[in-house]
Amino acid sequence: MCLIGFDWQPRSARPLRVLANRDEFYARPTAPLAWWAEGDILAGRDLQAGGSWMGISRSGRFAALTNVRDPSRQQAGAPSRGQLVVDALRSTLSASATLDALREQAAACNPFNLLIYDGRHLLGYESTGERVLRFGRGIHAVSNAGFDTAWPKLQRLKAGMRAVGEDEAALFALLADTSLAPDAQLPHTGVPPEWERLLSAIFIRSEHYGTRSTSLLTLGREEAEFIERSFEDGQASGERRYALRFTGLT
Repeated sequence: MCLIGFDWQPRSARPLRVLANRDEFYARPTAPLAWWAEGDILAGRDLQAGGSWMGISRSGRFAALTNVRDPSRQQAGAPSRGQLVVDALRSTLSASATLDALREQAAACNPFNLLIYDGRHLLGYESTGERVLRFGRGIHAVSNAGFDTAWPKLQRLKAGMRAVGEDEAALFALLADTSLAPDAQLPHTGVPPEWERLLSAIFIRSEHYGTRSTSLLTLGREEAEFIERSFEDGQASGERRYALRFTGLT
């Protein structure tokens, strides 16, 4: 997952709304949003490493992850970061205790940001600096740097979320924005300038790499709605919708 926007309203009937784009090489095998065979997780699945980038559990837990873009810190052979999402969804601990339990496992992974909701509390974790974040009410976002870093794509996403509210069509249109940031506003993350430019779009499209899915998830106190649209080589290839009532929060 390379872009997540979320509206956190902890005292409302629908405390969490999440928008997300997963960007990946087109050749990497992927299973779309579905209930896993074990029946406890609703998520897409990375068929190469077995983990996921975003999902929910039957008990109402939510987890999502983005990679940190820093080529100088990438270690070949590091464990898949997608397993952290799976383990967070299957945890029976609070969000805070789950992060504590995952620290040793997380330390072996390449840099990432992890978002966890346990049904009551929403926490973020930045592996760079081992920083735990508690979010104030309102709209936040994360891409391939820390939470709420002022990248142009994050600013566009957050402003768009404030403007369109709960309009589903408008939210998906926002996730489909292919406009690029001006070169003067591009971050410097250690990749070539042409890649910084390409990756500055909310929806990424190129010959071999781009947005593979866009997701809209709304979590209520007792139920959730999860919508995923898939793309192949930048072209729409399907949509899945799931509505569920939770079996009990842990």
